[in-house]
Amino acid sequence: MTRPRPGRPRHAPDEGSGMSPRAQILEAAAALFVDQGFSATSTRAIADRVGIRQASLYYHFAGKDDILLELLRTSVRPSLETARALEDAELPPEAALYALAVADAQTLATAPHNIGMLYLLPEVQLERYDLFREDRVELQETYARLAAQLAGDDPTSVEGARRGEILIQLVEVVIHQRRTRVPCESDCHAIAEACLRVCGADEQTIAAARTACAGVVRHEVAAAPTPPRPGPQA
Repeated sequence: MTRPRPGRPRHAPDEGSGMSPRAQILEAAAALFVDQGFSATSTRAIADRVGIRQASLYYHFAGKDDILLELLRTSVRPSLETARALEDAELPPEAALYALAVADAQTLATAPHNIGMLYLLPEVQLERYDLFREDRVELQETYARLAAQLAGDDPTSVEGARRGEILIQLVEVVIHQRRTRVPCESDCHAIAEACLRVCGADEQTIAAARTACAGVVRHEVAAAPTPPRPGPQA
């Protein structure tokens, strides 16, 4: 009997789910990494959850480090793409910053299994996750630039860089909200308003920003696909 070649799929995932095999692996890994912790999760456990052989998983990913990297990047990539588009758009800085904060909060609020909690894993500081950290740094620098335009100072100064760091961490409060409840659309707008206040914006400017960015951010926060889950046990 001829053995299948290594790395070729031997069992297909559930086709009725509407998700690609790769997406099913990512979804299963996200649930396990958040529930059990990264170090306690094996590729065999991920494959078993999907309903495929371990060899099939390796057809899509080299290992669980690659899976974690992809999960991390999918949690920041949509916001980074939005940030780039907003900087190219002809919007007042307060409207661009407001729109970015809302879009970023929405992405984190709806990410499967609250994968933003994986940011806290000690493994994420390793060199193999540099691409994720580079994406997040680029996003943080965009926050700093937009905030500096609003505040009228230099985004590369110590104060400007610190403000960018504060803003991205303010948006990421959504990750911690999801540990106890499902964030709603009002939460995302409240976070965006808080971001503008950090930059010294008054209530009139904040109201104008919200009106100006209406329609720019089209994604609405719906009920999260999974209930809030505890943080990873590193």
